[in-house]
Amino acid sequence: MDGKNRKDVKTGLTVDVVLKPDQRTGKRTRGVVREILTKSTFHPHGIKVRLESGEVGRVQEIIEATQS
Repeated sequence: MDGKNRKDVKTGLTVDVVLKPDQRTGKRTRGVVREILTKSTFHPHGIKVRLESGEVGRVQEIIEATQS
């Protein structure tokens, strides 16, 4: 699932993001969503999130949900 719709992105999800420095190459970084930064319901380049590591990037793919 891609990360373009805000309703699909939740804290605690494991996601692949593209960090700002990696936008030209498209290199992905995997992490767990700590905070959702995009306020709009949709973004064509992916919803911007802050990972548990503190890195900020746009969600390219949702990998898996954590068990609640």
